[in-house]
Amino acid sequence: MRTMPKAAALLLVIVIIAGCGDQRILEKQGFIQSTGYDLNGTKNDEKDNRLMITVDIPKSDPEQRMQRETLTAIAHSSKEAKILFAGQTELSLVSGQLRSTLFGVSLAKTGIWKHIDTLVRDPSISQRVKIVVVNGRAHDLLVRDYPQHPRAGQYIDRMLEKESALMSFPLVTIYDFSRDYFDDGIEPIAPIIRENKKNISFDGIALFKKDRYITKIESKQSLIFSMMKQNFKKGEISMKLGDGSKKQEYLLFSSVISNRNVKVKRSTKGNFNIQINIVVKGSVLEYSGSHELSKDYDRKKIEKRMAEYIENEAAALMATMQKHNVDSLGIGRNVRNSLSYEEWNKLDWNKEYPDADIRISARIVIKDFGKFK
Repeated sequence: MRTMPKAAALLLVIVIIAGCGDQRILEKQGFIQSTGYDLNGTKNDEKDNRLMITVDIPKSDPEQRMQRETLTAIAHSSKEAKILFAGQTELSLVSGQLRSTLFGVSLAKTGIWKHIDTLVRDPSISQRVKIVVVNGRAHDLLVRDYPQHPRAGQYIDRMLEKESALMSFPLVTIYDFSRDYFDDGIEPIAPIIRENKKNISFDGIALFKKDRYITKIESKQSLIFSMMKQNFKKGEISMKLGDGSKKQEYLLFSSVISNRNVKVKRSTKGNFNIQINIVVKGSVLEYSGSHELSKDYDRKKIEKRMAEYIENEAAALMATMQKHNVDSLGIGRNVRNSLSYEEWNKLDWNKEYPDADIRISARIVIKDFGKFK
């Protein structure tokens, strides 16, 4: 019988201890949705190696007038900045809801891996966090209010999701960037966005050499780049077709299904000959020209000119990438797969790539045009 009071007392102690746990009230948590990294130093102060780090935090309290809070700190690292942020807000900051990380273009040119590495090592941060380059300062883009989009971080995240689904530009996560950074057969890429007067827009694809931003592909060429890089089943592209005369024809190709394969051959002299074959199928939604797509002869003629357009654009992109020695398409992976382990280790692909003979051929199939098939 004496054990009953002891058991009751023990149960009471357990209940009291359980009630003393760390309580996290939602309204008191600051869930960081987006972070921005910029160089703090200027041309006149190049010795200042600190960063300007900005965070965007949505507010969960519906009674507050402002739907978000932005904080900025000048620090040497993101961890130091987080300590400084704590003194600027009443919220307890957490990174578990981070959706996107933005890097100003000036910082991207100096290298961004050490900042990404910090995110990779944080167990609370998902590997699906998106990597974005800002043409300008990430700080300016995050702190600005966009009347039609109250939460800048959410606006950026949703725009990235939507446009990448349409293959307008690539969706690059921490995992994707890290994988390509350590792979010796491909270089990382990332989407570029820019701030406009009333909104944010896509500004191209950033091409990296390891972790340094080197050059970019213009937004109008992004789908051609995707055709060269991977297979996909969704997309839309506008083409201006010329036949050598002054008259130009315009065409909108939609519901694009693109497949590519890469063939690698090596000559007896050791030179690489690489052929990228692209097959594109889709629907013509708009066409302003003199040909009748309902006629087989005219349709085949248009398909040939569309293929020539893609080949010319792809060749120009390939020349740009080889000029800057950035293997953003992962041609090195295909070369590596065609060689033995010993042959690949002996090969200096970084030296071979700029002079490799890489050619692109395209074939177009118009599945339907308007209501006609």
